Amino acid sequence: MASNNTVRIFIISLFSTLMFSACTRITSSELGLGLLPSMDAYNTKDTIIDVITESVDRPDSMRVYGSDDHVLGTITNDPVFGTTNASMFFQMKPSFFPFFITGSKDSLVVDSAVMILSYKGFYGDTTKPVKIQLKRISDATPLDAFKLYASNYPELYNLKTDQNLGETTLDFARVGDSLYTRFEASTNTIRIKLSKSFANQFLKEYDSNNAYRSDTTLRAYFPGFALTADASTNKNVLVKINLLDTNSKLALYYNTNSLALTETYQRDTAVVNFKFSIYSNGDVNFIKRNRTGSEAAKHIGKVANDSLVYVQTSPGTMVKVKIPGLKNFANKIIHRAELIAEQVPAAAGASSLEAQFLPPRYLFLGVYDTTSNSIRNVPNDFTGTANATSFKQFGGTLIYKSINGYDNVASYNFNVSRYVQGVISRTDSLFDFRIIAPVNDSISLVPPYPYNKQAPTQDYLTTAIGNQAATGRVVLGGGNRTKFKMRLHIYYSDL
Repeated sequence: MASNNTVRIFIISLFSTLMFSACTRITSSELGLGLLPSMDAYNTKDTIIDVITESVDRPDSMRVYGSDDHVLGTITNDPVFGTTNASMFFQMKPSFFPFFITGSKDSLVVDSAVMILSYKGFYGDTTKPVKIQLKRISDATPLDAFKLYASNYPELYNLKTDQNLGETTLDFARVGDSLYTRFEASTNTIRIKLSKSFANQFLKEYDSNNAYRSDTTLRAYFPGFALTADASTNKNVLVKINLLDTNSKLALYYNTNSLALTETYQRDTAVVNFKFSIYSNGDVNFIKRNRTGSEAAKHIGKVANDSLVYVQTSPGTMVKVKIPGLKNFANKIIHRAELIAEQVPAAAGASSLEAQFLPPRYLFLGVYDTTSNSIRNVPNDFTGTANATSFKQFGGTLIYKSINGYDNVASYNFNVSRYVQGVISRTDSLFDFRIIAPVNDSISLVPPYPYNKQAPTQDYLTTAIGNQAATGRVVLGGGNRTKFKMRLHIYYSDL
């Protein structure tokens, strides 16, 4: 009996050793969704399946939320993707209503007012400074405090301004300098000194009996701020600003006594800060794209099987990917199937701009559901953003390669192993893919097999996962290309 057990253990050990030494690519989650192969199935092979690619516009409305980094500026010298113009409209408010300043109003002496904005970085050219202008939103087109504005359709709202409040020149080489005063200690701030008349209005004319009675009355008296950049100073940069950061505020400096005029107290300078709030402050970051005359415009929606495809971060463009060859792919054990997308270096003569206009840090691969006319997750492979490990294994994060004689080639890999296994083994539906550079996107999330008949839920690709608005663009090799070709690479074993 003991000898039989010894033989049995030896056979099992020998079988395990042979199986795992034959192919180190195989893991327990890549064995073909439950298929049990014979021993010779572990001789791994690989093949490339061609894909058909096409660049298309992505007209869906995009929003930049209050907690996101906003972008400000212009790009007018990008021959590949065209122009971009970004502006900001927002409101600042006191910490409570009805608002008042302690002390006697008659004794208050206005010092100054400064708009302070938290600088979070840039996209584009920082060799030249950029002039930033702060204006007043017109009473004729006030912000709606509870409206979600579509960032990529500014012409729908036509917000106007009616007064220049101040301006500053942002020097990128100096913006990181530290500032230490009795009122704040900060770095990376953009400071715009406002006019004396504005400071007098907010400190002397407004009080708890009129503008500062409530949030609504403040909006009626002052509709808000508009921030724009002067393209004549720098034509190729977007500045990133976060309104919700603690460094962002409207600082009102004044001098007063602390109590009534009947008593004598030492006068001193004080400050009151108005802040941005995502709960009751309407805001919008308009981002207008214009691809007229650009290289991308010659390809978007015009070349069915293109050798170059164009991906621009929202509001931007996307790529359709079809893989008809999967229909005739024989049933195999799929160990790994990945869609590989690689940047074409110096595409369309843009080599001098590639160092400034970097690729998106994340691309999302989804499938197009013709039933709901929407983008949903790749079946069985993308299971949502909640599981960080699964999300990372699916891929899409920017990596750099040295290939075809080029260094630092942007590349994106997507793991579609379970999807491919389902198509060839269970004859699951064959979908067309979509590649997008998301900012704030919701997608339909269908559970993996065998629960794929359940009702879908919503999953969210936010700026924390994806990209900053308008930041990133890349020219990828299409399916009809020799070098840097987009392709489906499959590692498999025969049954």
